[in-house]
Amino acid sequence: MSPGSQAQKVIIQIDYDSRGTLEKVVPVNKNFTEFNLSSNNKEFAYVFRGDIFVSSIENGTTKRITNTPWQERSVSFSPDGKSLVYAAEIDNSWNVYSKSIIRDEEPYFYVSTVLKEEIIIATSAEEFQPSYSPNGKEVAYLENRTTLKVINLASKQSRTIMPARYNYSYADGDQWYQWSPDSKWFLVSFGPKERIFWPEVGLVEASGSGQIRNLTQSGYVDFNPKWAMDGKMMIWGSTREGTRTENGFINSADVFGMFFTQEAFDRFNLSKEEFELLKEKEKKDKKEEKKSESEKKDKISKSGDEQSEQVKDLKFDWENMVDRKSKLTVHTSKADDWLLSKGGDTLYYLTSFEGKNDLWMTNMRKKETKLFAKINAKNTSMQFSKDGKFILVLADGKPIKIDIKEGKTKPIKTNGEMVLKQADERAYIFDHSWRQLREKFYVIDLQGVDWDFYYSEYKKFLPFINNSYDFTEMLSEMLGEMNASHTGSGYRHKAESGDQTASLGVLYDYKHTGNGIRVAEVLNGGPLNKAASKVEAGDIIEKIDGQIITPSMDFYQLLNRKKGKNILLSLYNPTNNIRWEEVVKPISLKEENELLYKRWVKSRRQEVKRLSGGKLGYVHVRGMNDPSMRTVFEDALGKHISANALIVDTRFNGGGNLHDVLSDFLSGKKYMDIIPHGQNIGYQPWNRWINPSIVLMGESNYSDAHLFPVAYKIKKTGKTLGMPVPGTGTFVWWETQIDPTIYFGIPMGGWRPLGEPFLENNQMEPDIKVRNEPDIMAKGSDQQLEEAVKELLKQ
Repeated sequence: MSPGSQAQKVIIQIDYDSRGTLEKVVPVNKNFTEFNLSSNNKEFAYVFRGDIFVSSIENGTTKRITNTPWQERSVSFSPDGKSLVYAAEIDNSWNVYSKSIIRDEEPYFYVSTVLKEEIIIATSAEEFQPSYSPNGKEVAYLENRTTLKVINLASKQSRTIMPARYNYSYADGDQWYQWSPDSKWFLVSFGPKERIFWPEVGLVEASGSGQIRNLTQSGYVDFNPKWAMDGKMMIWGSTREGTRTENGFINSADVFGMFFTQEAFDRFNLSKEEFELLKEKEKKDKKEEKKSESEKKDKISKSGDEQSEQVKDLKFDWENMVDRKSKLTVHTSKADDWLLSKGGDTLYYLTSFEGKNDLWMTNMRKKETKLFAKINAKNTSMQFSKDGKFILVLADGKPIKIDIKEGKTKPIKTNGEMVLKQADERAYIFDHSWRQLREKFYVIDLQGVDWDFYYSEYKKFLPFINNSYDFTEMLSEMLGEMNASHTGSGYRHKAESGDQTASLGVLYDYKHTGNGIRVAEVLNGGPLNKAASKVEAGDIIEKIDGQIITPSMDFYQLLNRKKGKNILLSLYNPTNNIRWEEVVKPISLKEENELLYKRWVKSRRQEVKRLSGGKLGYVHVRGMNDPSMRTVFEDALGKHISANALIVDTRFNGGGNLHDVLSDFLSGKKYMDIIPHGQNIGYQPWNRWINPSIVLMGESNYSDAHLFPVAYKIKKTGKTLGMPVPGTGTFVWWETQIDPTIYFGIPMGGWRPLGEPFLENNQMEPDIKVRNEPDIMAKGSDQQLEEAVKELLKQ
C-alpha cells in the first residue's frame, strides 16, 4: 500500500464443488465392530458403521435393525432371543433401548418385519453398555461410563451396584462386568483408588447391598473375568506370570481359574484316571435320575410359553477362596480372549505366536496345548454357542464359525446393505466429538474455553462440507480452540492405486549437471550397500530400466510403485570411464528414512567421541517406548559402559510412556561393590547408569518427551540443555468414529508435579539454553551437542 493511501477491500472469488454428498449403497459384509450370539444358536447381532444388523449363521440372511445417522453399540440378545438391548447416542445423550420381535410368525430377527422399540432408560446421564440378566428380568448398564447400575424391567427402578469411584474410563467400552448364571452376582473389573489403572477382579451382589470382594488381590493387571462351569468358578486374564519389557510394562498374560467351592476345586485337581472313574459313577447315577425325571412334565405358563429351566442359586465357600486358583495356560503369551468348556475340561483362547491371533486349546486333564484353528487376525473376540457346539469369532471385523468337534473354520457371509447418508453421519460425528471432548477433557473447566460458543460457531459450516477431508480439517480447527495438545482430527485416506515412490537408498549430488544423477553417498544398509554392488560415491546412474535420465525430468517417476521389484540401473564411473549394470530392489521411503535416522545417530555418536576424546558416551532416545529403552540400555551399559558421562539426546522425540523408567535408569547411585576372591567384578545397581549425564532437549519434544526432562530434574539427576520444551504433558485417546476413516483426539489426563501446576501449557526451560542456528548447522555444526560435551567435561 502506498504511503498515505487508504485500505481497499479486495474482491476474492473462490470456486468450489458445491454439490452435496450423494447417498450411496454400502455392502454390509465386513468391518463389524462388535457382535453378540443369540441363545438360539441360529443368528447373531453386530454393529456396522454405528447401526445394528442381525444375520443368519448358516445362510447369511440379514436384517437391518436400526437405521439412524447416530451411533448404536453394546448390542446383546435377551435370554429368550426375542429382544435386543443396546445403547444409542440420540439427541446428544447416551440412552438404553430395546428392539423386540412382536409377530409369532417370525421366530428370528433376520426374517422379521416389524419390530417394537422401547426405552429401557433415558435420563440426562450417559447410559450405555447394557446387558440382560440371565433370567431376563433386569438390565445392567453403566451410568456416566463408570457406575454399574441395574434397572428392573417391571418396576423401572434403578439401583447402584458399583459406585464410580472404583473405576476410571479411559476409552468408552473399557469397563467390564458380567452377570452370574443365577442373576444374583456380578464379576467386575475394578481399580483400587491408589492404582486405578491396575485392575483387580471383584465379586459384588446384584442386589446392590454388598461390598466389592477383591478376588485376585495381586497388584498385577487382572482383567476380563468370566463365569465358568455354571458359576462354580471363574476364568480371567492376569499379567502375574507375564514378561516385563524394558519400559516397565508387562506385555503377556495367562488365563487363570478360581474355584468358588472346595468341591469344584477338588474335582478340577483329579488325575485323568480319577476323573474317568468319577465320570463312570456320575453316568450311572444320571441314568437312575433320568427315570424319575421322565415322568415329570414341563409346566406351561399362562401365555403358553415354556418356562425356563430353574437355575440354582450359586454357592460360595468364602474361606480360602482366593487360594483356590490355578494357572490354566501352560505358556505365557499375549492372550486376547478365552472360553472354558461347560465341563471345564477344555480351555480355548485367542493368542498370537506368529504375529497375529489364532485359536488355541488346552486339555485341562492332560495339560496338552495345541493350535486349534488358524485365524490370523489382529483384533479378535469370541463367544460360545448355547449348545457348546461351535465358537463364533469376530476376526478383524469378519465373523467366523468354528466347529468344536473338528476345529474347522467357516466364514459367515452376510448379505446386508445400508444406504449411507454421509452428510447426516458427519453431523452426528460433529456433535459426538464436541460432547466427547466436553465430557472427557483433562480438566473440568475446559481451561476456561467457552465450548458452547464454538459449537454454534463451527456447526454453521457443516452444510457446506461435502467430503471427509474438509470435515476433519474443520473439526481440527474447532478442537484447536481448546489451546491444548493431543487433540485434532484426521482423515485416513488410502488410495490403493496411488503413487508409492520407492528409493535406491542413496544420497544424490545435486550440483551435478548433465544426464544422469550422481551418487553422493550410498546409505549403509540400503539396497546398494551389498557385497555384490560396485556403486560408490561419485558414480553416475545414467539409466533406470533402460530409460535415460535427463536434467529436464523428475527421475523419481521411474521409481514409482517399484518397491521390492527388480529394476536395472545403468551406471558410469567418470574416474575410470567404466560402464556397467546392476539389478536392484528399491525400498520404500519409510525404509529409507530409517536408514537416514541411523546415519544421523551414528554421526552424533562419532562427533561426541571426537569432541570428548572418547571420554563421553552418546545415546539418542527416539521415542518414549520399549524399543527406545532397549537402545538406551544397550548403548549406555554396552557401548559406553566405561564412559565417564553420558549425553542423553531426546530431540525430535514424539512421546509415549517412559519418563519414570528412563529417569530412574539415569538416577543410579553406586552403593555396593561385588568382589569374589579379591577381584572386583562389578557393582550395584547393576542395571542403572551411575555416572553423570546431561539431557539434550528441543522445541520438537512432545508429550512424554516433555515429562521425561521434568522427571529428570525433579529427581535431581543432572542438567538439561537445549531449547524450551512446549507444555504438552497430557495423555490422549484417539477415538475412531463410526466412519472409520475419521478420528479425533481427546487430552484425557494431565500430569502435575507435586505442589506445581499442570505441565500442559506450561513450557519447560532448560538449565542451559543453546540454540542451533540454521546457518551454522548448514556447515555441519551441532551447537547443542558441542555445548553438552563441554558441560560434561567440566564434571
